Parts: sequence; structure tokens; C-alpha cells
Amino acid sequence: MKQIHVVAGVIRDARGRVLLARRTEGRDLSGSWEFPGGKVEPGETPEAGLARELREELGIEATVGAKLIDVPQRYPHKRLRLDVREIASWSGTPRGLDGQALAWVPPRKLADYPMPPADRPVVAALLQPAEYLVTPMPGADGDAWLEGLRATIEAGVRRVQLRAPGIDATRWRALVADAAALCRETGVEALVNGNAQLAREHGLGLHLRADQLPAFEQTMRVPGKLLAASCHDAADLQRAAALGCDFVVLGSVLPTPSHPGIAGMGWDGFAALREDCDLPIYAIGGLDHSDIATARAHGAQGIAAIRGLWANA
Repeated sequence: MKQIHVVAGVIRDARGRVLLARRTEGRDLSGSWEFPGGKVEPGETPEAGLARELREELGIEATVGAKLIDVPQRYPHKRLRLDVREIASWSGTPRGLDGQALAWVPPRKLADYPMPPADRPVVAALLQPAEYLVTPMPGADGDAWLEGLRATIEAGVRRVQLRAPGIDATRWRALVADAAALCRETGVEALVNGNAQLAREHGLGLHLRADQLPAFEQTMRVPGKLLAASCHDAADLQRAAALGCDFVVLGSVLPTPSHPGIAGMGWDGFAALREDCDLPIYAIGGLDHSDIATARAHGAQGIAAIRGLWANA
């Protein structure tokens, strides 16, 4: 199937609300809400195409700003690339010139609106962190590990997976207690890897390993807390979506020192898997902060990393 290039804009008003448009009857996914925009015409730049679509559909003049995310998505009868841009400025009064309903939505309520699969990762890109730290193994000095976590948080990381495979259980339980307290103090979202009981004890989110996905039951989920998963292929992504995971990590994208001699799936492989999943997806494997733009250009929420994000690496 040929891929259709669609460009859409994030339009904000003076109160910070975001404009959504409702798909009209007779169109695919009619009744769902989306970010305004349309198809890029042959020979047209995405910027020019978006400005034209907003003029034709809403009656506004818009200055197109920075790229937010590109979402490749496969539908039963088409493949779509949703190219989403921030709208730097606009003038006029938005009106539904094609008969579409419009809604100005506070950012925190965007996820309440039913959307096509390609638009859902856009909401996550607007609201959720672009970086997901996976903690390294603690050395002999647990205090130094906690200071490293604090330094990483102070550097800007806002979502953390507490992970230390193979560590003594008693020592890990104590470190998780201290790390959970630090994350609460600093307002950071924290998930613990693989241990539902430990997550429940400390009121943390739960991050599942790929091998835990088939047997996981909803009764094991921590109420009101994030559920995430590590995925390596399409089957993992399908299981994570069926469980209602809030986001997933997918990789490895690039070769990593921890897996010598194993080639990553590459960015094209990542994007191909992205096409059949509407969850927020962090790319992982040989990545750091400098890869966020590349990750977003292939449909990722951002990047997950150990060394690439740890302040003391």
C-alpha cells in the first residue's frame, strides 16, 4: 500500500487549550477527534500544505513551527504518515468550514477524546516525558547510586524505571524504598521492573519484562499507577496493547555494549513495528538525549536509556 503523507497542527489559544476537529460523517473513523490538517499535495512542502489546509478548513492564517512527531500508522486499506507540527502563531477565528465540529480542549483532557490510532501518540508526545531512564546496577555504595538518581532527576529526567536484575532482594527492597521517596519528593513518575508486589508496597508503577506479558493478569496491576512493558516484536506489542499498557519500550534499535555482536532492528525496523501499534513507544538501544529528534521522526515518544541518561555515566 502506498503511504499517504498527512500533516496536522497543534493549535493553542491564549489559555493554552488545544484545538481538535471532529471527523464528519462519511469519512473513515467518523465521529472521532483529530488534530486539524490534511494531505500534502504533490510538489507541496509540509509547511505550505499545513498552512493551506488550515486556511481551507478553519479560515485561519497560520505560521507553522517546529516538528513535534511523525507517526507511521497502518490502516486496513492504507498506510499513513501523520506529520505533526506546532503552530507558532495564527490569526483569525477558527470555524468548521467543512461542517466539522471544533473543540478547544485543556491539555490534561486530550486523552478523554476518542481519536484515530495515529493521533493518540501525538497526545502522549504533548503530555508525557520524552526521556525514560532505566537505572543502572547499584555498586557497592547504595548512597552513591541514590545520588546518581538525584543528579539525573535534577538534569531533567521525569520518568524512571527502577531496575537492578540479579541484585540481592533485601538490598534492592531498601533501595527501592529510598528511590520511591526521592521520586515522590521531586514529582517524578517511577515504575519498578517486574515486581508487582514491590510496586504495590511503594505505590509505584509497574514495568513488565516481555516474558511476563503472556501470564500477566489485570488483578496484578497497581490501581491508579502506570503500567508499561518492554517489547521486542509485534507479538509483544499486541500483548501490551491488550493489557492496556500506558506505554512501552521497543528495541534494541541500535547495537549496544551490553549485547555485543547483536545488530539492532534499526530505525526502519522500529517504524515498521510502530505502524501497527497506537501506544506511546520509547525507543531503546544505544541511544541518548541527542537521539530524541530522530526517534520522534520515526514515531517514538522519545528514548529510553541507561548510560545515555544516567548523570554519572
